[in-house]
Amino acid sequence: MTQGTGHGENGDRDRSSEEAALSERLGKLDQRLSELRDQRIKTEQPAGDGEDRAARASAMALGFRLSSELVAGVVVGAGIGWGFDRLLSTSPFGFIVFLLLGFVAGVVNVVRTAGAGQDRRGGS
Repeated sequence: MTQGTGHGENGDRDRSSEEAALSERLGKLDQRLSELRDQRIKTEQPAGDGEDRAARASAMALGFRLSSELVAGVVVGAGIGWGFDRLLSTSPFGFIVFLLLGFVAGVVNVVRTAGAGQDRRGGS
């Protein structure tokens, strides 16, 4: 029986040394994986990318707003001119006059909106 007990202790030592070696290898692997993840993140996302993306989205939203205001002014002016032409039978004149007025109104709205956007950015 004493031999069996001695053999068991030796087996436990071998098993604990194997577990220690596996633990060490696992730790090294985890460290290497962390380094590779950090390198991948650095190459995929340059510093300040979140701020740059937000600024780009804000500028794009402002651009869409300005263009839609210009187009809306022209469309509304053309619609009113077409309506006056149909109502008063002044075929192309009402359409042309109100189309130009709509264009001017659209440009004024764009300048007003862009100016307000510049004031907000300059004050910050």
